[in-house]
Amino acid sequence: MIVWLASYPKSGNTFLRSLLSTYFFSDDGIFNFELLKNISQFPDKVFFKGLNVDFNNNIDIAKNCIIAQSRLNQGPNTVQFFKTHSSFYNIGGYNFTNLSNSLGVIYIVRDPRNIITSFANHYSISLLDAEDLMTNDNWVIGKKEMKTFVSSWNFNYHSWKNSWKKFNDKFLLIRYEDLANKTESVFLEIIRFLEKILNTKYNIDNEKLSKTLETTKFDVLKNLEQEEGFYESVLDPKTKKKKKFFLLGKRNDYRKILNNEIKKKIEERFKKEMIQLGYL
Repeated sequence: MIVWLASYPKSGNTFLRSLLSTYFFSDDGIFNFELLKNISQFPDKVFFKGLNVDFNNNIDIAKNCIIAQSRLNQGPNTVQFFKTHSSFYNIGGYNFTNLSNSLGVIYIVRDPRNIITSFANHYSISLLDAEDLMTNDNWVIGKKEMKTFVSSWNFNYHSWKNSWKKFNDKFLLIRYEDLANKTESVFLEIIRFLEKILNTKYNIDNEKLSKTLETTKFDVLKNLEQEEGFYESVLDPKTKKKKKFFLLGKRNDYRKILNNEIKKKIEERFKKEMIQLGYL
């Protein structure tokens, strides 16, 4: 069964995966990039092998997602974490996932005024273009390969929250800002949530937890990327060199780096959600 780590792009999913993979999949609580491979991304073509999917047909992709998940759940791992940036869509009558394949969802949300600068850098686009994508209800990643139906920032957030709100005990909403500023207490909240949906009890290993928290700090990850590189970083289309994935951290503060025009556009478009989440 799958535990979804869902988020809009550049919202802190990598940080969440770093914490979970280090605590649950390392022997000593010391992070390394290879640990992240314990948490794969869905959708990915590798999980659709043999299904004869037409990847140019959105409905064909959508109708095979749950079939692919069912096959994954027939494997030896009884519980699997999967990262996704997909919205919880319904395309042609097909949902992204269902209760038969999903144990629960951890959805990590981030202030869109801080997402947009990371977003623009990651995709090598202007802030205006980033704002256009973040407000595009039809935004899709991967035009010529496996598609992820991301949609706009607010649609992505609402699609997961509203689809799972009737299953309160299976949905956990985490603000990235809280995870970054109160990491230990929020991570323990996540562990308690996992205990509930997995119907188990974890005896917290305080030494391992302490090492996990220490070795997944932003500056540690940034230095590790500098020394070793990071396989998830993307190529700069101009320089043809890999961009820094761990770039600004807490220095990514919209109040200091985002121009007022873009800030106002974001606040106007997402006002309802930002008030609801405590960002306004």
